[in-house]
Amino acid sequence: MDTEKKEVSSLPVEKFGTFLGVYTPSVLTILGLIMYLRFGWVVGNVGLGLTLLIVLMASSITFITALSASAIATNMRVGVGGEYYMISRSLGLELGGAIGIPLFLCRTLSITFYSFGLAEAIAMFLPNPPSTAFIQIITAVIIIIITIVSGKSAGLVLKLQIPIMMLVGLSILALLIGVFFNELRSPEMVATYRSAPKGFWYVFAVFFPAVTGFTAGIGMSGDLKNPRKSIPKGTILAVLSGSFIYLSIPVLLSITNKISFDELANLGVRTWTSIAILGAWLIVPGIFGAILSSAFGSVLGGPRVLQSLAMDKLAPRFLRKLSKTGQPTIATWMSGVIALAAVALGGLNAVAQFVTILFLTLYVLINFSAAIEKLAGDPSFRPKINIPWYVSLFGSFGAIVVMFLINPLACVLGISFEIILYLILRKHSMSKEWGDVRAGFWGTLARFALLKLRNHGMDPRNWRPHILVFAGNTKKRIQLVQLANAFNQKRGVLTVCKLIIGNLKQSKTDVSKEQQDIDNVLEEAGITAFSDINIVPSFENGVISTTQANGIAGLQSNTIMFGWSDKKERLESQLRIMRAVSKIRKSTIISRFNKFDTTAAKNRIDIWWGGKHSNGDLMLLLAHLLNLNTEWKNAKVVIHTIILIEEDRDFMRLILEKMINDVRIKAEPNVIVKPKEESVTQMIYENSREADLVFMGLKLPDEGEEKSYVERLDELSEGLKTTIFVRNGEEFAGELI
Repeated sequence: MDTEKKEVSSLPVEKFGTFLGVYTPSVLTILGLIMYLRFGWVVGNVGLGLTLLIVLMASSITFITALSASAIATNMRVGVGGEYYMISRSLGLELGGAIGIPLFLCRTLSITFYSFGLAEAIAMFLPNPPSTAFIQIITAVIIIIITIVSGKSAGLVLKLQIPIMMLVGLSILALLIGVFFNELRSPEMVATYRSAPKGFWYVFAVFFPAVTGFTAGIGMSGDLKNPRKSIPKGTILAVLSGSFIYLSIPVLLSITNKISFDELANLGVRTWTSIAILGAWLIVPGIFGAILSSAFGSVLGGPRVLQSLAMDKLAPRFLRKLSKTGQPTIATWMSGVIALAAVALGGLNAVAQFVTILFLTLYVLINFSAAIEKLAGDPSFRPKINIPWYVSLFGSFGAIVVMFLINPLACVLGISFEIILYLILRKHSMSKEWGDVRAGFWGTLARFALLKLRNHGMDPRNWRPHILVFAGNTKKRIQLVQLANAFNQKRGVLTVCKLIIGNLKQSKTDVSKEQQDIDNVLEEAGITAFSDINIVPSFENGVISTTQANGIAGLQSNTIMFGWSDKKERLESQLRIMRAVSKIRKSTIISRFNKFDTTAAKNRIDIWWGGKHSNGDLMLLLAHLLNLNTEWKNAKVVIHTIILIEEDRDFMRLILEKMINDVRIKAEPNVIVKPKEESVTQMIYENSREADLVFMGLKLPDEGEEKSYVERLDELSEGLKTTIFVRNGEEFAGELI
């Protein structure tokens, strides 16, 4: 942690409990603008039945999201940044950043949204209906005032919410009394869309921001005494309280006879003042207080997300600086400026749709985080609130569906924006100081796949090249690794191993550093592979031990690969190793590079065929895998076989052509009759000296014959560009193709 970060964390900051820090801002943001200004409008347009459906749908998504957020919060020490902090520490910094930036914009737009609402409430006291420009001016003034106050003290803002909550409660009580002290009627159940011609989902979009207030308390995570305890308790209680009130108010508005359904659809805030006892005297203070409280909640939460982004180096560092009272003042000013600019979007309903889409993208990832944490089953995931993964996933899916139904274009743009942010952050390889769920998720998925693979068993048609390359100095042997990577062709597991001869107990080798060095070389070469470092007492025994131990379950290495050595003794060791590992059905490849250009296009691959049931099938398959690589795709595969008499030529050619047709690998047969005066070595040289790569089979030499066989291999490959010696050790030799 750098010095600046220490300074930020050491500044004295007032901390809050569950009621003041989470429940109060959350419930007041829920029971705010939409409840007063748009609830009558919703009932007047879609009727009581669909209004209750809208409330239930919206509340279900937020309740599941609240449960998911609570599960994550009870499993970690939540720092500043609220939802962004939880997602980034769960799904990783890249995904956290991809949602953190939209979250900041979402909270900032909410400032504009609630300020517009307060401006509309103020405008009702004017003698004449104000113009749009005048409403925008009032909105801008409100934004400036709340930004200044919030930048000074979060404690003052939160403590002001207690009397505001009392005023809101009094206004709801006034509405209840006003309804039952007057004549009642039957509710209208049919949707009329009197003042909402765009239909049901437009009404839903306008209403949905009403239930998003439950995240206001989560946004204060860095200012809580005990976030792990306060966030779940305060959030869930706020959601339940809000849902109960929101299911009650439409019923009250529908059964009162004091105003008509046409008036419900058009009166706005006057709906409440027309019904409640004492009218505006009890309603207006509650309206002003609740809307102002919601705006304050947004202007407190947004800057703290920006502060957390800056602390994680996803935003300019100066934005994480705190004032003497512990407030992210610069981030607050930045939020205020953006909120002012958003005034140009128009009016309340226009901003509502932007806020809805951005909040829904946030809910998608909160629920997804909780589902993945549960599915991964990491031992470290021990939340006090356990939510089944399918419930969280349903909440995530529900949020996506609602986004699409509200505005398909906005849904696509919102998700695309976050995907682009994620790809940008991933490209820049953001470093982090914490673990996240992704490793656990892939580990769980790998375990599931390995168990399935074990139960399914291995068949020749499912064979994959899981190659273990003994490269020694990877940088010097990069050609060997590149060739192994070309054989692998992203169809198997490639492991690059370095053996260090020594005593493990006494060795001072930094294994982690050695492994990182190999990873750096592989990354520079653009090769995707695992690295492995082993300290062994001797080369020969070390290779055999490593080969037996490498891999897991059904993904053990099935092929080992060596480079050609100038030391004959090392080549003899490789042959002894080949004899040993063939007993455990491991194939062996020895590669000799006399003239090998990894960048130049390749024109020809030669295979010297000694019979299908020997090593030929693996050589053919490796040649085919090479052809799948860009630099080898135009290389012609030629299969050479030697016969002793001319009479066998046509018969052998038919056999090769049939085999090529059966294995579906594009190749050309070349049957050669051996002249008596020429050796096999001369024939191979004459036919393959121009080939870019030549495959030849390996036999298993008897003990004591390794030296003479090395000399033979040296003779066979001396004048060729690149030679690949292959020994097929698989149990289904002859069936791979």
